[in-house]
Amino acid sequence: MANHALLNNNEHKDLAVIQGFGAEFGHDQMCVPVYPAEVRHAQAHYPIVFAKDANGDFQMVALLGVEQGENLFVDAGQWRTSYKPLVIEKGPFLIGRNTPVKGQEDVLSIFVDLDDPRVLNTKSDSASQVKENATAVFLPHGGNTDYIDNIANVLSTIHAGHEAHKNFVDACNALGLIESFVIDMELGSTGTHRLSGFYTINEEKLNALDGSEIIKLHESGHLQTIYMMLASMSQLRQVIAYKKAALGQA
Repeated sequence: MANHALLNNNEHKDLAVIQGFGAEFGHDQMCVPVYPAEVRHAQAHYPIVFAKDANGDFQMVALLGVEQGENLFVDAGQWRTSYKPLVIEKGPFLIGRNTPVKGQEDVLSIFVDLDDPRVLNTKSDSASQVKENATAVFLPHGGNTDYIDNIANVLSTIHAGHEAHKNFVDACNALGLIESFVIDMELGSTGTHRLSGFYTINEEKLNALDGSEIIKLHESGHLQTIYMMLASMSQLRQVIAYKKAALGQA
């Protein structure tokens, strides 16, 4: 169970975070959410598709595997690609509201999950090998490290991305552009694996839009995101290659 605490350089001056990847850190996910602001970077490495969340709403996701609980982008504790989705990059941190002074307005603040297995107290946790792979959150004199400054930027982008993502999905839904798809993958001796339950942009409907609808999508920035999503589907070949390698196939 999560143990979220408001991050501060007094109580958490000895905090460090292990820079590793794997199922033990919650990275055994077939897909993770992505946001419009990061699609330009993410599409170069991952297929970007839609999945339905717990409420039945569409969520743009980076496809990391072809089966539930599978992440083909983690190999020997390392992330295979140079760009990691923001929700992976943020690690054990999240953004939330905090009231610093009673009676004043809430402000957005960084929280940390102290029960996350990546979080260490360098004064009390004794595993030296693990510490060597960990990054300090604060400087010895109490200032921010570059690491936590980067995390703050990541969390800010995710926070702003929720509204931008909703606007993008609403625009696609209004034009009937989202459709389900199925892909059958030939995986050699293991036979054919069917990837289903995901959605993408219907190119036929996109191409049939009139000029005013295209202009509206362009002016809102949604057209670029749509084209990035479509271009990202070429990354399925790499995902399949990773899967075949995991199965011991060439």
